[in-house]
Amino acid sequence: MNNLHPAADAHHFLVPAKLNLDLRIIGRRADGYHLLESIFTLIELYDQIWLRVNNNGHIAMHTPADEIMAEQDLCVRAAQLLRSHTGTRQGVDIWLDKQIPIGGGLGGGSADAAVVLMALNRLWQLSLNKAQLLQLGVQLGADVPFFIFGQSAFARGIGEVLSPISLPKQWYVIIKPPVHVSTPKIFAHKDLTRDSKPRIMPDFQAGQHWCNDMQSVVLAEYPAVKAAFDVLAEYGSPMMSGSGACVFLSFDSESAAQAVYNKVSHAHQAYCVASLARHPFYQ
Repeated sequence: MNNLHPAADAHHFLVPAKLNLDLRIIGRRADGYHLLESIFTLIELYDQIWLRVNNNGHIAMHTPADEIMAEQDLCVRAAQLLRSHTGTRQGVDIWLDKQIPIGGGLGGGSADAAVVLMALNRLWQLSLNKAQLLQLGVQLGADVPFFIFGQSAFARGIGEVLSPISLPKQWYVIIKPPVHVSTPKIFAHKDLTRDSKPRIMPDFQAGQHWCNDMQSVVLAEYPAVKAAFDVLAEYGSPMMSGSGACVFLSFDSESAAQAVYNKVSHAHQAYCVASLARHPFYQ
């Protein structure tokens, strides 16, 4: 990333992405938010964040994304939210190395915001507990609480009601099509399934059929996502993560995943990554 020169005394944090292994829309709240059920897993695809506390009270993003104004950046918004909630007068300098693709359904922006909340809670010595951080996180985005939760989870509500779930180690081949899917457009689509049957806590080992209720709408509306889906369909049963655009295949072994990655990566923006049982922040 251009201008990525974090201060030597800045604290460094790894920021993992996520996949939705299952995503169902079971209803809608009175305020318009959709009620979801999803299985989340962390994956070994990382952004990196450096934070240096300052005493001048400024929250400074030194590596803003080209298309995002600094005040709209989720890292900045997370720091501002934490400061306003606690009343601290401390500031922070932020450097972000963005490797998780934007608009891919991998939760990169939410993951960044979660790490800023967790890290500044520690660096600013605010002593908020995880439940308090989760309540702040949901104000920034529905995926943020999962990253604060920090482990594989079965999510309900709008994504903020989280229960731990045990998942076997998996490897994933992910293709990011050259398109940005509009989440509001998909949620508003007339053909979107909104009445999937709620479930009790799923058992991953039971071999249930996993699905994504947004997938059929996205494949119909975005030919580039359909093309990527069809590429992976030659090797198994792919799924889309979140509202897209990334599609992925899961494998029980690294060698099997690597073999498919080698076949698709020459023509597509692709990743071969393992699942991650626990967020690096909690290691």
